[in-house]
Amino acid sequence: MQVKEIKQDGLSYEYEVTIPANDIDSRVDTRLQEVGKTVRIQGFRPGKVPMKILKQRYGKAIMGEILEAAVNETSQQVLNDKSLRPAMQPKIEVKSFDEDQDLVYSMNVETIPAFEIQDFKGIKLEKPVAEVSDATIDESLTTIASNNVGTKKVEEDRATQDGDTLKIDFDGRTADDDIHHDGMKAEGHMLKLGAGQFIEGFEPQLEGKKAGDKVEVKVTFPEQYGAAHLAGRDAIFDVTIHEIHEEAQSEADDELAKRLGMDSLDALKDAVKQQLQREYDNQSRVVMKKALLDALDEAYDFELPAAMVEAEYQNIAEQIKMDREQRGEEAADLTADEEKEYRAISERRVRLGLVLSEIGAQNNITVADEELQRAVITEAQKYPGQEKQVFDYFSQNKQALDSLRGPLFEEKTVDFILELADISEKSVSAEELAGILNDGEEHDHDCGDDNCSHESHKKEAKKKKPAAKKKPAAKKAPAKKAAKSKKED
Repeated sequence: MQVKEIKQDGLSYEYEVTIPANDIDSRVDTRLQEVGKTVRIQGFRPGKVPMKILKQRYGKAIMGEILEAAVNETSQQVLNDKSLRPAMQPKIEVKSFDEDQDLVYSMNVETIPAFEIQDFKGIKLEKPVAEVSDATIDESLTTIASNNVGTKKVEEDRATQDGDTLKIDFDGRTADDDIHHDGMKAEGHMLKLGAGQFIEGFEPQLEGKKAGDKVEVKVTFPEQYGAAHLAGRDAIFDVTIHEIHEEAQSEADDELAKRLGMDSLDALKDAVKQQLQREYDNQSRVVMKKALLDALDEAYDFELPAAMVEAEYQNIAEQIKMDREQRGEEAADLTADEEKEYRAISERRVRLGLVLSEIGAQNNITVADEELQRAVITEAQKYPGQEKQVFDYFSQNKQALDSLRGPLFEEKTVDFILELADISEKSVSAEELAGILNDGEEHDHDCGDDNCSHESHKKEAKKKKPAAKKKPAAKKAPAKKAAKSKKED
């Protein structure tokens, strides 16, 4: 192999690599010998086919494979010999090649810059610390109580109405043959009127009744009913209403705590306090990370790989356009001012990425398989019922798995630096902490940088409409036998 340096400009290098024809021929012969051990050709035993015949039959077919392997191997050797760390995949272009001739190709590579890691102790940061107040805990308990509406038994003599929950017995039979089928009978069942738990038409016939009433309910099973022997048939249910319950506002007391799986109100308060404190601590860390990345961005100044910056800019620009389209805005090209700002963001992200990567590498920071597995599990939990598909996706897609590894590596590296940095704490209220956090986040995150503070992003964020929260899909009641049918859509 012959290597000739064509040019070198900053971080960019171009080489011309020549692989002698006899090297290519040797690789072809070696591969054909491997093929000849298993191939079956009439008139020859496996492993005894002459090389001339193998070349005639399979030479051209394996040439592409040989050339690719040769280029990959020699280009990597050039990088190793020259001690180059490519910022991105080198660009390869075959200049000339023909049978029995040398293979000549050019390799353009942009390298990662060399820079010295500074002493972390020189980084001075202020950490805002907020403590959970009793008033905040009480406010949270009030919210929890309001979101957990219970029921209470109606003592007054009134008729049932939509929204009531009835304690009933029912016993049903098919109307055409007066036969009682399995699943058409229950005692002490709690049925909420209007919830659509039973066959269509069942619940409305219980409205306007009173506790103690016996009601004959007539319904028709749906044509597509799960139990084929009941589908489309008329049925009669003898229903006894024992009690009427109505919605009642919950109070922040021991009863509410027990309904939520806690032993007492004090235990619930403690759980709320711990949860709020975790939220405050997480917010504080976000503020600290933002300040740290700002400090690192300010501390380092070195030449950046142009291809990495351009790739980052294209990702940001594409995301901005997509976001605007989703908001119903015209997906026009970015203005000159916007392009300038987003390119600055791209440079910041590439610079910080290189700094964090170098710090992690020098301090042996890695992401363990167990950590990556936990990240996959966390991601799968976001899609109830589709966990297997999520696991399969990540197990079969290395790029997707790397998309989880990157943030984990970054967080571990940030934690490592924060442990060594000079940090002073400042007590703040929860409101002040939220204000600090919001000041740092008032920008369009779709630029791809959670830590930018550019004015154009603030403008973009103000234009951006809040994303509508998706309502959770209504959970259908499990299929019940006979009368205990789920609501038919």
